[in-house]
Amino acid sequence: MAAELRHSSASAIILAVLLGLLAGIGGFTFLYAEGFSYMSDDPEVCANCHIMRPEYDSWQKASHHNVATCVQCHLPHDLVRKYLSKAENGYHHSRAFTFQDFHEPIMIKEKSARILQENCLHCHAALVHRQTAGETEASAEVRCVHCHSSVGHGAATGVGRR
Repeated sequence: MAAELRHSSASAIILAVLLGLLAGIGGFTFLYAEGFSYMSDDPEVCANCHIMRPEYDSWQKASHHNVATCVQCHLPHDLVRKYLSKAENGYHHSRAFTFQDFHEPIMIKEKSARILQENCLHCHAALVHRQTAGETEASAEVRCVHCHSSVGHGAATGVGRR
């Protein structure tokens, strides 16, 4: 009985130390990476990653610069979906940049492209209602950025670059 108690205590101490290390390393990483800044809607935050600098710079020169931020175009507008999307994107971005296994130039994923389309329609519904009214299947969808690719980030100026 005493041996089992010592073994149980030792296991609890090891578990506490491991959890403490995990929390400490996670907390340090979150603070070092300015994790709280990612909860804001400030476009400067998107440029924290050097790979996003061309997108940020081109957005500043694009037609939507004065009316829409990165978050307003690239994340859902409702609070719960917005922060779930931020968390999911944050995980994928941090993993990709840590392991350096991302496509260059950076490309939008299908889920994010759907959110972008949803946000175009949210702001421009009255203008494009006739063009989108008959759409019943995603395969028939004509995405706004198909014709208006320069709206958010200006005209492309090089191979895969802004």
